[in-house]
Amino acid sequence: MLVTGASRGIGRATAERLSQTGWTVFAGVRTAADAPAGTTPVVLDLTDEAQIASLADAVPDRLDAVVNNAGVVVAGPVEALTADDLRRQFEINVIGQIAVTRALLPKLRASRGRIVFVSSVSGRISTPMTGVYSASKYALEALADAMRVELRPWGVTISLVEPGAIDTDMWKTAPEMIEETYAALAPEYRELYDGHVAGMRKTVRFIQKQASPPATVVAAVEKALTASRPKARYVVGADSRAQLAAKAVLPTAAFDAIIARGTGTPKSS
Repeated sequence: MLVTGASRGIGRATAERLSQTGWTVFAGVRTAADAPAGTTPVVLDLTDEAQIASLADAVPDRLDAVVNNAGVVVAGPVEALTADDLRRQFEINVIGQIAVTRALLPKLRASRGRIVFVSSVSGRISTPMTGVYSASKYALEALADAMRVELRPWGVTISLVEPGAIDTDMWKTAPEMIEETYAALAPEYRELYDGHVAGMRKTVRFIQKQASPPATVVAAVEKALTASRPKARYVVGADSRAQLAAKAVLPTAAFDAIIARGTGTPKSS
């Protein structure tokens, strides 16, 4: 199997766990030295078309699964983000993941294999200051839903894993990301969104304390890979389940108010 984004965080934890439980794991990493012990490195940059084109030759003819985990977060108010910011977000989180999947589909058809996309609760709930990240996850979920039905004739299954806050480098370094995001804003946007950024600072400190361990996501990935009837979606974390339950029953205005309060969005300018 191939696990992308295996150099750190959820991807690394997944690759390590699966290799320990008997899977032959090919670890998609930016540099070979970053591959976890017990795995075979595959140098893979999701924005490099040549590397993706040669991906099928880098893994064996028999391939039972792909775990699409690689991704990035582009943060900031939608108004302030450039076209290049949007392209980077979608190039990695959407286009790159689908390109990897397409490159390996002939092998997965032959094995009646499984595809797992590590999405996020942000693929169903969008929040201020991370709207473009949410948009990329919404797009990934839409594509996965379509492909799940398209690939049924060949017995290829697709599952989405939807974590909330997970105790990985992304959340550990979130305060630094906020400051980098704020510093990169044009002066007029720093003034307009100063209150939003202040709210993010408080929210991140709270979320860091509540974050679930990576093992919770790894367990969901394992279920998607081994269950006799894998689910379309695996929601990971009490925070994710609570948010989705609230969204399902509350009017949009009420849910918006909860999101605004939870993210520290100012009530007025």
